[in-house]
Amino acid sequence: MERVHRDCDFGDGWEHDVVVEEISPQRSDLDGPICLAGSMACPPEDCGGPMGYEDLLDALSDPAHPEHDHLRDWAPPDFDPTFFDMDEATAAMRSVRPPERW
Repeated sequence: MERVHRDCDFGDGWEHDVVVEEISPQRSDLDGPICLAGSMACPPEDCGGPMGYEDLLDALSDPAHPEHDHLRDWAPPDFDPTFFDMDEATAAMRSVRPPERW
């Protein structure tokens, strides 16, 4: 097992840890890497880095927050910060070009 730490989206301060469980010879029954676990949704693009994302989550979770309505309209309509889809993550890892939101 190898843990890889990467800085992403330079300037915003995002950091990601990726754990590689195994690298094995290519198998005909697999099309590439597989996501085995994960948590939380990807933050919306241009949310202001980790601190801005924390502010966004605070505002979205509190209808009395002064920025709640504005940020609810700004965030993607179906944004759920607790949602994680392993199939979507697997598809993104197999993509030749990462999704635009990365």
